[in-house]
Amino acid sequence: MTLVKPRILVVEDEQAIAEPLAESLEREGFAPEVASTLAVAREACARQLPDLILLDVMLPDGDGRDLARDIRKQSGVPIIMLTARGEEIDRVLGLELGADDYVVKPFSVRELTARIRAIMRRGKPPERRVAIEVGAIRLDPASRSVTKEGQAVDMAAREFDLLHLLMANAGEVIRREQIMDEVWDPHWFGPTKTLDVHISWLRKKLEDDPARPRYITTVRGVGFRFASTGDMSSEDTSTG
Repeated sequence: MTLVKPRILVVEDEQAIAEPLAESLEREGFAPEVASTLAVAREACARQLPDLILLDVMLPDGDGRDLARDIRKQSGVPIIMLTARGEEIDRVLGLELGADDYVVKPFSVRELTARIRAIMRRGKPPERRVAIEVGAIRLDPASRSVTKEGQAVDMAAREFDLLHLLMANAGEVIRREQIMDEVWDPHWFGPTKTLDVHISWLRKKLEDDPARPRYITTVRGVGFRFASTGDMSSEDTSTG
């Protein structure tokens, strides 16, 4: 039986990076395709969406983040941004557009491959496919959809995975380290500012008052907790 290799679109104009990277990915069991411009990348995506996109930010005919924004409007295909710019604001902008990860050049191919595999593992259907409902929030793992009071809530892939972990453990405190391991990368190292950014985005999308969250609360020095059904029932009783 022939195994279907995961297709990876490498959008990178520097041949000194693109060619060795493509060769390494092929050795690791992937099927890479290289696009040196945004135009070529758009054509490739129009033909068939890849399983994952490695996307350079600075390209000859534009900004890779524009492509990330357009792709995210129609698909949840995982996107890893590649850039020589490592400032925190650039990372946040890339993630805000829906990128799943952000890698700064020069990078280790081994580390990049590990991140690719971790993201693609998360993309597989979760074992628990039963819908979870707490208060007005409903999350359906099978369709990877979220609604609030019956209205659809747009979610980037990473936001959905984070919310799924929190809601699957509603009422329990989830440590920051556990979240980084399960939602980002089991080999994650360094600051966890990106977690706080994603929590902030979830609150803006789900909370009536993000400054006074009811659903996602911070347990300082430990992690985060999603409200339980009992919490919401108690609130309704006290305000009823």
